Amino acid sequence: MPSPVATLALAAALLLTGCGQMGPLYLPGEASAPANPAPAPAPAPAATTTP
Repeated sequence: MPSPVATLALAAALLLTGCGQMGPLYLPGEASAPANPAPAPAPAPAATTTP
């Protein structure tokens, strides 16, 4: 069974790494349209009636 000190050291190391995120925090100045907007959905097929 691992010692509590080793467990705490491992937890601290994982928390301090920040999942590999580095560099300054990016906060956009204003909202903008996406670079590649999603295409419009295809129209539904017309309903056909049978006699």
